[in-house]
Amino acid sequence: MDQRRSAAGGDTLAHGRIADTAGSRAGFRAEDRFDDRFDDGDYPAYSMGAAAEMLGVSPTFLRALGAAKLIEPKRSRGGHRRYSRYQLRLAARARELVDQGTPVDAACRIIILEDQLAEALRINNARDRPAGH
Repeated sequence: MDQRRSAAGGDTLAHGRIADTAGSRAGFRAEDRFDDRFDDGDYPAYSMGAAAEMLGVSPTFLRALGAAKLIEPKRSRGGHRRYSRYQLRLAARARELVDQGTPVDAACRIIILEDQLAEALRINNARDRPAGH
């Protein structure tokens, strides 16, 4: 759900940092430069070409997902799109639906609704658990 909020609300990454291969120029401290990024599913680590290759789709497909507001990649300082693992999972789900014959816009809406439902269930489950468990 984080990505959808990010796309709709112009939110920044979890730590408010933008991808930068040099790290320290983007505000990373030397000690947290790499550790945080390896486990951060929202870190925009993949270029459009790498993302398209991993998913077996074309860059045009990824741009269509952006136009449908499913994923909105961060931009490098040079303006290149960068995708996170979370965004790639959403794109993979979109590809599954499109491969089954669902139009791209409808697939994106389905995924957004699935994500909203999962988030609502997570919130309800957390609220139903007694404190300390």
